[in-house]
Amino acid sequence: MKFSIREIDLLERDVRLRMPFRFGIVTLTEAPQAFARARIRLQNGEEAVGAAAELLAPKWFDKSPALTNEQNFDQLRLALMLARDAYFAGGTNTAYGHFSSQYDTQIVRGAARGLNALVANYGPALIDRALLDALCRALGVSFYQAVRSNAPGITAPETKGFLETLRPRSEIAARHTVGLVDPITSVEQRVNDGLPETLEEVVARYGHRWFKLKVGGDARTDVERLAAIGSVLDRIPDVYHASVDGNEQYADVDGVLQLWSRMKADPRLKRLTASIVFIEQPIKRQSALAADVSALSKEKPVIIDESDDSLDAFPRAKALGYKGVSSKTCKGIYKSIINAARCAAWGRDYFMTGEDLTVQAGLALQQDLALVSLLGLTHVERNGHHYVNGMTGLPAAEQEAFREAHPDLYERSHGALRVRIRNGNLQIRSLDRPGFASGAMPDWNEMREMTIR
Repeated sequence: MKFSIREIDLLERDVRLRMPFRFGIVTLTEAPQAFARARIRLQNGEEAVGAAAELLAPKWFDKSPALTNEQNFDQLRLALMLARDAYFAGGTNTAYGHFSSQYDTQIVRGAARGLNALVANYGPALIDRALLDALCRALGVSFYQAVRSNAPGITAPETKGFLETLRPRSEIAARHTVGLVDPITSVEQRVNDGLPETLEEVVARYGHRWFKLKVGGDARTDVERLAAIGSVLDRIPDVYHASVDGNEQYADVDGVLQLWSRMKADPRLKRLTASIVFIEQPIKRQSALAADVSALSKEKPVIIDESDDSLDAFPRAKALGYKGVSSKTCKGIYKSIINAARCAAWGRDYFMTGEDLTVQAGLALQQDLALVSLLGLTHVERNGHHYVNGMTGLPAAEQEAFREAHPDLYERSHGALRVRIRNGNLQIRSLDRPGFASGAMPDWNEMREMTIR
């Protein structure tokens, strides 16, 4: 289904964390959330509006310590503005055609402005979702129906015969992130907002059985941190599972092998080590795809995350012994779909995981959940609900609109609408509706126009 693009508005509003989140080299306490609102016109003259949202996260897309958080925000804003210009110039095309026709150009134009490919692709990743939301609304179909019938017009050869096999889930397990500064059993200065703060409290409230454990790049220190985490997780009577996220903190595969060797040798970590299902991007991106990691993948499968900066990154990683790749809406829905199709074609040894970049309740959360659900994932990292106090501070009418549209996914407690997790699971049946997984829209009047500061 072809359409032209009539408008793309880029807006934002601030998000403040209830407790700090440490990943890699940054401790995040606040960041803007970006919104794209797009109006399209079908060839029959019908118009529709769609939207998408994503945090402007610092020190993940570009981890240069020479850049401030504000400079990182401006990089992502620039990527959005470059993409908006390119999409406007694209004329009439399918949703996938709008993406594919400007893909190479976006990377080249970004590089000319000092943006790496991961940053540059952030712009299309957000706009593509807004366009697909508008297309789904124009056609009166859900995101699930649209992708399975290939309404976006995806022509990537990897996806031939794949899309129609997809079946969305109505429930998915939330994999809880344990950040590098998260309290484990006690905390000196409490937030005291009635919500869980320590890992111990998180497990008790939400009933998680899936976890994501951040490590910092020093094997000795990481083992001690993991032992403290294990002291809590090992009290869970049921089987639990975990991933280890290196966030590019190790220089090479030998450093990660040393960490794994220490973990296996430490009796305190016997159960935790046995629970690990994969290791996520432990090696710095500058060298992650320059050396073979097969020795590590024989111990536990290794996936790429930050190194997944192009459509050909996963096949290159596969040749070096990597077994999987992350899905993140901030990296692009079409990349996720293509990579999922590759996993299906390559066989059981290869897999996709669902990861989080602190997606917030509302459009961002729902669209990410719908994507990983459709791709068949059974668990997904979720951390935005823990580090941010739900929809606190947002207009009451907006909160109520999302509660009414998605009563299975949200609940009202402690003064705000927030994600509902029971027995470690998210209920997502309500995402199966016309549009891209949302029966509500944010309050556009409460946002500011995006500008580079």
